[in-house]
Amino acid sequence: MRTFKLHGLKKIWKMTLCTTIAVSALALGALTDRAEAATPETLALIDTGKNFIGTPYKYGAPVGITYAFDCSSFTQYMFAGLDVSLPRTASSQAAVGNKVAKTDLSVGDLVFFKTNGKSISHVAIYAGSSKILHSSSSQGVTISNMDSAYWKKYYVTARRVLS
Repeated sequence: MRTFKLHGLKKIWKMTLCTTIAVSALALGALTDRAEAATPETLALIDTGKNFIGTPYKYGAPVGITYAFDCSSFTQYMFAGLDVSLPRTASSQAAVGNKVAKTDLSVGDLVFFKTNGKSISHVAIYAGSSKILHSSSSQGVTISNMDSAYWKKYYVTARRVLS
């Protein structure tokens, strides 16, 4: 009888160990799937965008100029360099591409905010590590923390326009 109990305990221990390993692998896989995947293309997009940091904000800035941007002319200009044609306004850009959950953001995704309190009124490029690259009305082209109270409050959705 004692041998039977010992054998049964070993079996339970092995099953527990296998279950623990399997659950750990699944959890690690889930974390890996949510990683901020960056491609050479999206890293180049962010690097190029950083060259414009400090460029002034101008509401309604004409498309194609680089001496001033508003939020959507900035994203439109940046993605044109990757042969991605975006509509002119932030709200129109929010209808392009595939919807992405906030937890699944990848470098290069477009991130949208409701800063006017009514509808989507701001667009930024996700730069990884909760950072966004965008043209801000107060700072011009800059990098901001999406986890700040301000941006958290106004976050609406995200879209992936690059495959």
